[in-house]
Amino acid sequence: MAWDRNQMAARAAQELQDGWYVNLGIGIPTLVSNYIPDGMDVTLQSENGMLGMGAFPIDGEEDADLINAGKQTITELERTSYFDSAMSFGMIRGGKIAMAILGAMEVAENGDLANWMIPGKLVKGMGGAMDLVAGVGRVVVVMDHTSKHGDSKVLKECTLPLTGKAVVDRIITNLGVMDVVEGGLKIVECAEGVTEEELRAATEATLI
Repeated sequence: MAWDRNQMAARAAQELQDGWYVNLGIGIPTLVSNYIPDGMDVTLQSENGMLGMGAFPIDGEEDADLINAGKQTITELERTSYFDSAMSFGMIRGGKIAMAILGAMEVAENGDLANWMIPGKLVKGMGGAMDLVAGVGRVVVVMDHTSKHGDSKVLKECTLPLTGKAVVDRIITNLGVMDVVEGGLKIVECAEGVTEEELRAATEATLI
C-alpha cells in the first residue's frame, strides 16, 4: 500500500497554518486546495495573478477565464483579487508568501530541487518555481518516491538541472514524509501500509 495522489495532497494540506498565504505548484499540489481543513483561513496565491483561489469547479460550472498556473479551471472567492505578473512576483520575491507546495522530478538529501526540465525534452518554460524556492518561507515538495522504472527520485545528488540549491524543507511522497536535516533526511512518518524498511529500500538519499 502507498498513498495515492489525493492522499498525498491531503497529507500536504496538514502543512497549512491559519492565516498563511500559500502558493500551490503544478500537478499534485493543485489538489491541496480541496483538502484545506474546515475553519482554517488560508489564502492561495497563483503566480499568474490571483490571490484567493477556491477549489476546483463542479462539472458544468467552469469559467475558462479563471485558471491557475497549471491552466486548470478554478473558482474564485468573495475576497479574490487579480493583478499582473509583476505584482505577483513582487509578492513572491518580497517574502510575502509563507509556503510553497511544489512538485518535483528529483530532490537531493541536502534539499536541492530539480523540477523544471529534463534535458532533450521540450518544456513550456521554467515558470515561477525558481522565484518561489528563493522567496518563500517554507518549501514542501509533493512527488512520487520512485520513477516508473522503480528508480528512486529522492537522491544523494540531483542529476537534472536544478531549480534551487538547498531550498526544500519537507518531502511528501507516496511512501511517506521526510525532513531535510543536517547530514541527510529524517523520516517523519511512513504512509499507511508502508514499513520503514520499504521506505529506506526505495530511497537513494541518506536517511538518518
